[in-house]
This record gives sequence, structure tokens and C-alpha cells, in this order.
Amino acid sequence: MSLEREPAEEADLLDPFRQFFALERDVLVLSAAMFAFSLGFQMTSRYMAEYMYALGATGAVVGLFGSFGNVISAVYPYPGGAISDRIGSRYALTAFGLCSTIGFGIWLAAPALEDVTIGPTSLAIVAVFLGLLLAQAWKSFGLGATFAIVKQAVPPSQLAAGFASTETFRRTAFLVGPLFAAALFYPFGSSDGEIVTAFQLILLVAVAFGALGTVVQHVRYRPDEDDIGKEFEGVSQLLADLRAMPSELRPLLIGDTLVRFANGMVYVFFVLVVTRVLEVGLSVPVPAVGTVSLSPQSYFGVLLGIEMVVALLTMIPVAKAAERIGLKPVVALGFVVYAVFPILLINAPADAAVLAGLFAFSGLRFAGLPAHKALIVGPAEQGAGGRVTGAYYLLRNLIVIPSAALGGLLWDGVSNPLTGGELFAGDPIVAFSIATAVGLVGTAYFLVFGEEFEAYR
Repeated sequence: MSLEREPAEEADLLDPFRQFFALERDVLVLSAAMFAFSLGFQMTSRYMAEYMYALGATGAVVGLFGSFGNVISAVYPYPGGAISDRIGSRYALTAFGLCSTIGFGIWLAAPALEDVTIGPTSLAIVAVFLGLLLAQAWKSFGLGATFAIVKQAVPPSQLAAGFASTETFRRTAFLVGPLFAAALFYPFGSSDGEIVTAFQLILLVAVAFGALGTVVQHVRYRPDEDDIGKEFEGVSQLLADLRAMPSELRPLLIGDTLVRFANGMVYVFFVLVVTRVLEVGLSVPVPAVGTVSLSPQSYFGVLLGIEMVVALLTMIPVAKAAERIGLKPVVALGFVVYAVFPILLINAPADAAVLAGLFAFSGLRFAGLPAHKALIVGPAEQGAGGRVTGAYYLLRNLIVIPSAALGGLLWDGVSNPLTGGELFAGDPIVAFSIATAVGLVGTAYFLVFGEEFEAYR
């Protein structure tokens, strides 16, 4: 058999959308639901630190919230798969969608509890944590079920098209959601009260999309066969999968985990850098309208939109380029962007154009995602089977759990519990600098020890 590669086809940015409209109804319904929930979650999750600050939270509490989200991301998929096995994907996704919608509603109601305290903590902050338990249900609980629906609904020859359609529509929601949030923030100022009011409007939209997505997927999704597969068999299975992990994956896992840990330290604080450290908004003269002024909160949504435009424009061309230059350089590019973005952001001047350029640069980290997944799946398929991929993500996500809490302590400072004095005063520059250092270590490790997938050599 010839090992020569066929000439790479020209990248077609509209191809995932053409594939989408050619797919089975169940995948279309799933993609629509994924768009609705991703829109709601993306509109809200990137602003949660700003919302919590406006409700009186500290940087350390915001960091704990980020780590709490990491815990949910790590532990929800397995029980979610078990639930799907028991009641079927249709009813499972309906239940998960309802939970997410209720979670958005709890976030919406949280300010009503701001004056009620539990010790030093406002009950509103407790409600924000409780809301996350539910709001992330569709995204994390439903992970296994959504993969199974695509597998059931399309023939093997169209699996790539099925996953491409759902992923593309999810990323499109990542673009639309922040821009929607920016528009809703536009009429409001930057005081804590106005931030809370604006964010409640955003949450109302999230509740509406969550309810719509839940109804659509329950009514329109009608599987002929609803067999998700075997449920998780216990810790012994996970340990066996980790032992069976191909040697090619281990350097990638180590480098990836360090890079993701670094990003997790500061990711939840990006909004605060723009809105409360740099306090950068945008004023643009518009003919026949006058000057349009965006608050820092509104401009942050625009920055997220810029980031996702770059991601959507580069993912397919970079994936095609990987066929010529290999997966490893493309994955390393994504790691470098993850690593250096924090230090660039925290040291950026308070200039709207500079921030726009930085967030456009940040969008390049998504360009390496298809190559990253290929580098994981390729060796795993040859050496140990599909569950190795699940073990890879579970192990990585478990290790990353404390990253946001550590970032919060570095951002906010650490007190001596015995004397009440400060052990460390806290400094955002220190937090972001350490994050970049950890990310660069992970990137360097992967560059030195990471292996190329055989098919791309």
C-alpha cells in the first residue's frame, strides 16, 4: 500500500455548513440544541467573574468558582453517560436541558439574596455556585449522549461530517453569544448595580434559549434505536485504560495538562483584566448616528467575538496545513498561544486596538484543536481503543481542577489564618506571569518529547 499522501484539498470554510444541511434529522436537532445551550452558556460563563464581583465576591472566591467548574467538567460526563444508559438519550438530554435552564434561572435570581449572609458570604454568591451545578448539566452530563446520537444517526462514512457539523455550530454560538451580551450591556454603565441589571437581561435570554433548546430536542429528536453503550465500570477500568495508553500520548498528556493548568489559573479573570484592571471601552464615530461608546463590559463581548471569528476562519485551513507539515507543529502553535496570552494581556496598555489584536491572536489557540484531537485519537485507535481517549481527558481535567483556585489566591492574596496578617498581598501580574511560565514549560516539554502521529510523518 502506498504511503504517499494525496494532495491536500483547498480549505473550504463553508463546508461544515453544507455538511450540516445534508445530515440526518437527529443530528440537525442535536446541532440546533447544541447551538441554543452553547449560546446561553457562552453568553454567561465568560462574564461570571464580573457578575460575582458586582455581587461582592473576592478574587479568591472567583478562583474557587473556576475550580468548582473544573470539578464539574471532570466528574459529570461519566454519571451523565450512566443516566443516558438507563433512561435513553432523548429523555436524558431533556432532563439535562431542563437542569441547565433552571441553573440559568438561579443565576438570574441570585441578586435577590444579596442582603442575606451566611457567615462572611452573601447567599447570592452561594446561589451562583449552586446555579453552576445545574447550568453546566447539558454541557457536561450530556457529553456521552451527544456523541452517541451522532454515532447512531449517521453511517460510518459520515461520522466526521456529523461531528464537524455539531462542533461548527457550537463554535458559531461561541461567536454569537458574546456579541449578544455586548449588545445587551451597551445601554448600561459600569457601576456594580448596572452590571447586575445588564447581566440579568443576558440571563433572561439564556433561560429563553435553554427552554427552547429543551423543547426542540425533546419534541423533534426521535431515535429509532436508543442504545448509548456500556456504562463506566469503575476505577479499575480507568486504571487499565491509563496503563494501556500508547507511549506516543504520554508526552502530549503531560504538556497539555501543564498548558491547560496554566490557562485555568487565569481564564476566569480575563474579563476582570479588561473591565476592572485596564478599564478599556471603545468609542467609534458612526456616520449619521454620532459616537457609539461601549463600556468595558460591552467591549469585552466584542473582544470575545473577534477571538471566535479568528478561530472559525483558521480551524479548517490550519487542519489542512497539518496534512503537509504534520500535527505536532500545529498543536505546538496552539500551546504557545495558550501560554503567552496571559502575560501579554496583563501587561497590555489600556488601548482598545491593542486588546483587539491580542484577542485576535488568542483565537489562534483554537486553530490547533482539530490537530490536537487527531494526535490523541490516532495512536489510541491503534494501541488501546476508544476509552483511552476518555481516560486522557479525565486525567487531564482532574489535575487541572485546582488551577483557578490557585490563580485566585495569587490574584487576591493569602492571609495567615492564625494572625490574620498577609502572607502574600496578591498581584494580578504575578498570577498571570506564573501562568505563562507554567504554560511555556508545558509547551517546551511537548516540543522536546512529543511524538508525531505516524500517518502525518
